[in-house]
Amino acid sequence: MKTSTLRRKRVVLPALATVAVLAVGGTVWAASADDVSGDERDRVATAATEAAGGGEAVEVEKADDPGEAYEVEVRLADGSEVDVTLDSELGVVTVDKDDRDDRDDRDDRDEADDRDDVGERPDADDRVLSAAERASAETAALAAVGSGTVVDVDPSDDPGVAYEAEVRDAKGVEWDVDLAADFSVVAKRADR
Repeated sequence: MKTSTLRRKRVVLPALATVAVLAVGGTVWAASADDVSGDERDRVATAATEAAGGGEAVEVEKADDPGEAYEVEVRLADGSEVDVTLDSELGVVTVDKDDRDDRDDRDDRDEADDRDDVGERPDADDRVLSAAERASAETAALAAVGSGTVVDVDPSDDPGVAYEAEVRDAKGVEWDVDLAADFSVVAKRADR
């Protein structure tokens, strides 16, 4: 057997393994780089819920835009959502209440499925969930994944799907769970 061939294999195989490990690690790091956790999440969530006038911070992420450090989605007691943007000192940059009538869509004539233009019937996903609907959907979504934290639950206008839930499991994997009107699971998939 040639010694030079063996030496090349000793160099090439570990190099390929290193590249594969770096690629997977980089992908995992990039997917979680925007999430805020621990004490920092608690401080940011508190500032955002105060700015929203109460509620619960369901999603806390780092922002990419200049002058913004954090983007927080706050769910109010009535089920509506408020998007709060904070600077690095936790000062409020913007507070954007979820506008269910979507008046900004009135010029979207190019979207054939845009049914929430002025004078038209609103989409099913524009409605606010009741507390009972939200609780039932959260319970069903958690059961589908096994355990974890419900990040978001929204109504759906997809055929056969009444609710769309997002669940983060104990390993940090986010799952999209589609539920029927009776809260049975229509589909479950890892969000990649």
